[in-house]
Amino acid sequence: MIADLIGDGIQSGEFQARDRLPPLRDLAVALQLNYTTVTRGYAEAKKRGLIDSRPGMGSFIRGKVPAIPLSGGSSYEMTMNSPIEPEGAQIGEMIRLGALNLFSRQDLFPLLRYQDFGGIAADKEAAMLWLGKRLPPLMAEEVLVCPGIHSALVGLLTLLGRKGGSICVGNLVYPGLKAIAAQLAVPLHALDCDNDGPTPRAFENQCQGGHVSALYLNPTIHNPTTLTMPLRRRESLADIALRYSIPIIEDDAYAALPQPGSPHATLPTFAELVPELTWYLTGLSKCFGAGMRIAYVKGPGKRSTQLLAGALRALTVMSSPITNALATQWITEGTADSVLLAIRGEAQARQQLARLHLQKFNYRADADGFHLWLFLPKQHGWNPSDVAVKLREQGVSAVSSAAFSTDNNPPDALRICLGGANTRRLCEENLKVIADMLEYPGHFASVAL
Repeated sequence: MIADLIGDGIQSGEFQARDRLPPLRDLAVALQLNYTTVTRGYAEAKKRGLIDSRPGMGSFIRGKVPAIPLSGGSSYEMTMNSPIEPEGAQIGEMIRLGALNLFSRQDLFPLLRYQDFGGIAADKEAAMLWLGKRLPPLMAEEVLVCPGIHSALVGLLTLLGRKGGSICVGNLVYPGLKAIAAQLAVPLHALDCDNDGPTPRAFENQCQGGHVSALYLNPTIHNPTTLTMPLRRRESLADIALRYSIPIIEDDAYAALPQPGSPHATLPTFAELVPELTWYLTGLSKCFGAGMRIAYVKGPGKRSTQLLAGALRALTVMSSPITNALATQWITEGTADSVLLAIRGEAQARQQLARLHLQKFNYRADADGFHLWLFLPKQHGWNPSDVAVKLREQGVSAVSSAAFSTDNNPPDALRICLGGANTRRLCEENLKVIADMLEYPGHFASVAL
């Protein structure tokens, strides 16, 4: 009975991952049951994978990835990893002048008409220029201009989900992918991971069992862990995908952030290792501005790209011609490169502040990225979801590990967005709040488990 009640609560959303359950004796008193019955109920719930127990800390809900479409909105935590807005009047003026130049010279009526999905020739040329930062020379028929990476993922999961198999993912992924998969009823299969990403053995075991539609990867400055997949792991996963003919979705939203010539910037993409299987996605939302809902997709061949274009046309009609034209203007005149350079510089400055204020604590970061992966001290017994809420109440952009988890076993960690603060000074104040929380846990007693 107790296990059934817990299962019903998880299914209904009443219980969330990492919620703490009452101690055995307290629950026995509340339900007027004997201690042995309650103990057996918790044991059965643990056997079913509904709860987890830690000696001296109690029992917690493990939660589950929703298996039904979300029709009334998403229950996922979708707090965005906002890019840094570079300070300085010069950058703002460059952006403004680029827009003015476009609208002063351009006949606006073509931008108010329907266009074929994927972008006109000028927009594709700008897309290939931007993609060329990471990819070798491209053919225009393999490139699509799309209304944001999120929309491109909707199209890809719609297209690839028709195979009826699961999408293999790491144990921590972009929450938007979880929401899309749930909405489309496409199952996600969490692969075992280490510090280099999904393990080749786990991926190959799943491929051998069949029913794999695709492998989704975020290999550079991973959201949320900040890790970048090394060459050996990329090659191993690419080899397995090639042997089993498994499509790869390479979400490279942060690919433009590493400095040119840095080890991360010179790593080959999966689109280079297995071009015949890889859907490569990048865009401007993380390296120009979140409001630039535009993505550039390189498909694994002309026919596959046309199939995705058809799926996305049915879902979104087209990417906004006005947005496309602005992106093309800013890319071709060099403004986009200037904004990217400014974002890199500001990200490095904020990472230096993080090292200064969080040097005594356990976290991961990439020098060119604008988020951190902060591990909470286990001795405090804090619930990351509660800590994230408490931090957000104080203006700190924090998201619990549960938002990213795909294996129902989220670590005791938070993603901290350094770009959530509009100024460097405010970012430093937020880092001080985090440091105080970790150093003086008594001040946060209200969130302790």
